[in-house]
Amino acid sequence: MDIRIILRILLARPINVLVVLALAAPAHLVMSQASAGAVSDHLRSGEAALAAGRLDDAAHEFRAAIDLDPRNVEAHADLGTLEWMRGDCGAARTDLSQALHQAPPASLKVEGLLGICEKRLGDPAAASHLEAAFARLADMKLRTEVGVELGDLYYQRGDMDEALPVVRALVELNPENIDILFFAQHLYQEMADETMNKLALLAPASARMQQMIAEHLVNAGDLKGAAEHYRQALQIDPNLPGAHFELAEAIIEAAPTDAAGQVEGRKELETALRVDGESARLECELGRVVYLQGQLDLAVAHYERAYALNPKEVEAQMGISRILMAQDKPQQAVRFLSEAVEQDPLNAEAHYHYARALRALHRDEEAQQEMKLFETVRHAQDQVRQLYTQMNKRVQAGADHFPPAEGSEP
Repeated sequence: MDIRIILRILLARPINVLVVLALAAPAHLVMSQASAGAVSDHLRSGEAALAAGRLDDAAHEFRAAIDLDPRNVEAHADLGTLEWMRGDCGAARTDLSQALHQAPPASLKVEGLLGICEKRLGDPAAASHLEAAFARLADMKLRTEVGVELGDLYYQRGDMDEALPVVRALVELNPENIDILFFAQHLYQEMADETMNKLALLAPASARMQQMIAEHLVNAGDLKGAAEHYRQALQIDPNLPGAHFELAEAIIEAAPTDAAGQVEGRKELETALRVDGESARLECELGRVVYLQGQLDLAVAHYERAYALNPKEVEAQMGISRILMAQDKPQQAVRFLSEAVEQDPLNAEAHYHYARALRALHRDEEAQQEMKLFETVRHAQDQVRQLYTQMNKRVQAGADHFPPAEGSEP
C-alpha cells in the first residue's frame, strides 16, 4: 500500500494506527507475529519429545513450527540435527543449510553438522564448513566428530600436509581413543612409506638411504645388520648428522658386555659429540658406556651434564639414581627416581628402583605401592613385546639396559 494513501486515511478520520501498520506490513510478517506463541509451543514440544527419544513426534513438532514460520532458525536447526541423528544426510543438509543461511554468526554446531553431511554426500562445500567448525568448536565430542570427518576428507584427497595437523589435534583431544590412534598410526606410516619411496627413487645410493635401511633393521631387531649399514652411510658421508650416535647405540645394544664394542661405541659417541654437538641423549649414552666400563665417577659426570641440559631426560634421572643406589645413597636417589616415574609412568625399571630406594628408607607402604606399579607396567610391556614380535618389530623397553632379576623384590 502506498504510504501517501495511508497518510490520507490517517488525516481523513481517526483510526487505530496498529491496524494501519498491519495492513501495510508484508503478509509473512503478520503471520509470524500472530503465530509466535504457537511456534514456541511446537519447538518446546519437539525438544521434549527429542529428549524422551520420541523422534517421530519431535520431527512432527519441528515441521509444524517451520510450516508456521518457514524462516525460523531454531526449528530448521533442530530438525536438521534430528535428521542427522537418523542418518538422513540429504534432508539434514537442507534444513541445516537453511539454519546456517539465516543465522551464520551463532551457528558453529550447525556448521559442523552441515559439513559432516556434505562430506558424506560428496558435496565440495564440506571442506570449508568442516574447517570453520573444527577451528572454533568448544564441544569436545562434536569437535572430535567434525575433526575425524575433516581428517578423512583430507586423507581421501591425498592431502597429507593438511591431514597431519588435524590428526595431531584429534590425538591431543582423545589420547586414549583407539580408533583415532589407529587412524594416526596409519597416516604416519603411510607418510613414512611415501617419503622412503621418494628417497629410494631420488637417491638410492646416498648416505641417507643407508641410514634409513639401518633404522629399519634396528626396528626389526637386526642390530648387527643395522651397524653395517650405518658404517656404509658414514663411508659415504663421514659427517652425516645422527649416524655416529645411532651406530654407537646399535653397537652397544647388540653386545653391552663386549669390551671391544664398548670401545668402538665410545669412539663413535665422541665423534658424534664433535659432529652433532652436545645433547642430553648423547651425554646419557656416554654415561652408559663408561658405566659399563666401570668408570662410575665419569659416568655420573655425563649423567649430571645430561640432567643439566634437560632436567626432564628420564635416562639422566635413572643414570644418576643407579649410581647413587650403588653407592648406598637412597635418600639422594629418591629425588631422581620420583622425577623419573612422574616423567615416564610406564617405565618399569624406574618403578622398580624407586621401590627399592623407598624400602631402603623404610617407607614400606610407598615401596609396596611402587612394586605393584612395577608389576603392572612390566605385564603391560610383556604384552606389547608379544604384539611387536608378531609384527617383526623390536621394542626398546625402559628396563632393557639394567633389567631387574625376575621375581626379585626391593
